Amino acid sequence: MNYANGFVGDSAHAEDVVQEAWLRYRAAASRRTLDEPVGYLYRIVRNLAIDGYRRRRREERVVEPATAKTDERTADDTPSPEAAAIAKDEMRLLMEAMAELPERTRIALEMRRFGGCKLKEIAAHLGISVTSAHDIIADGIAHCRRRVRREK
Repeated sequence: MNYANGFVGDSAHAEDVVQEAWLRYRAAASRRTLDEPVGYLYRIVRNLAIDGYRRRRREERVVEPATAKTDERTADDTPSPEAAAIAKDEMRLLMEAMAELPERTRIALEMRRFGGCKLKEIAAHLGISVTSAHDIIADGIAHCRRRVRREK
């Protein structure tokens, strides 16, 4: 967490990076034996943090010119009808995917993503270990990603 936080500067974002890194690490470790597993995990965290930074910078470059004219900026932050329709459709897909999850997984995922709860809080609420809480959240996220991407 400290290593990731050094890159992203936000503990909540660092937790997300570490969680995603762990999922990727686990997948790679199940396919082959890793010579230096700790170094590999640190490399994944570093790459995810850099990718996230680049993605945010790219979004800023794309979004900023689209919302600003040469000398004037509009004060209207209302999304376009197209953007609103896309967001509504994505939310519908996400809610359908979450409804398919087992109740414990859905609760843990909602607490983490929508409530901003820490893994310790989720584990205590569900009466499970922190590792189990991490695993069921990771499974829930993976399910939602597969489901939403499949529908696009």
